[in-house]
Amino acid sequence: MEFLVISILNGAIQGLLLFMVSAGLTLIFGMMGVLNFAHASFYMLGAYFAYTLSGLFGFWTGIIVAPLLVGVIGVLVERFMLRRVHAHGHAHELLLTFGIALIFEELVKLFYGDFPVNYTMPEGLSFAAFSLFDTNYPFYRIFIGLVALVMFAGLYLLLTRTRVGIIVRGAERLPKMAEALGHNVPLIFMGVFGVGAALAGLGGAVAGAFFPTNPNMALDLGIIVFVVVVVGGLGSLEGSLLASLLIGIFTSFAVGLDWSLASLLSLVGLGDWAMGVGGLMTLTLSSISGTVPFLLMLIVLLVRPAGLMGSRI
Repeated sequence: MEFLVISILNGAIQGLLLFMVSAGLTLIFGMMGVLNFAHASFYMLGAYFAYTLSGLFGFWTGIIVAPLLVGVIGVLVERFMLRRVHAHGHAHELLLTFGIALIFEELVKLFYGDFPVNYTMPEGLSFAAFSLFDTNYPFYRIFIGLVALVMFAGLYLLLTRTRVGIIVRGAERLPKMAEALGHNVPLIFMGVFGVGAALAGLGGAVAGAFFPTNPNMALDLGIIVFVVVVVGGLGSLEGSLLASLLIGIFTSFAVGLDWSLASLLSLVGLGDWAMGVGGLMTLTLSSISGTVPFLLMLIVLLVRPAGLMGSRI
């Protein structure tokens, strides 16, 4: 019972963190069609900016200002780099953003070194939210989840209940019509890219105080955020949240389970044969937990190619 509850909690929080990073990519990839391989780097920059600012002005100033700085960098990247290659297709966008990701990573190593920095949560947030089965569950994990839920609610209301959201969705679906109505579509795209980068920066600023802040943190999430967007459905914010939660919970359970194919076959009396075969039979689920997101993506795309909540064309 303890394993079940703790795994669900950890998986849900991990999923909500994934959503914080992938929500911006959902807007960028779903709306603009830009293959932004540097998106996870904005997550990394948010953590390092928050670390620097929190040391100078305090924790709360760091997590508020850091996403704004990352958003400004995102605006500059779209305006002076991506806009110049957008007309040439996805290959140019992929190469450009991949190069930008490498540059950001090397700049971080240049200024902060190759090792994790000491970015920690404030003492006011360093306590147990509750005790469960003699396990003290950290409040800061709950705090990460609450920030993600507030972010989701704000984005959902912005896109569905405001004039800004109507314009953004109009520019996504009918850019020529939106331009004919007098809206500056390139400016809208630049703003969306900046907001997407800022959302990833917010994820890094909040999570970096609990999880290790190091130059490899972008690499750890770089591909997974694309998996979230594809599984959830292009442009679907709700789908991105659902996909993030599924990936987080399934991965959490996989990490804690030592089941192997041999142990499962032993339930039907074939354990000795499986152990004799060896090889893949002895691999445990925890040792291949990193493949869970990709396995989930494969299953979803086979059943529903548009994603869980994507629109069928």
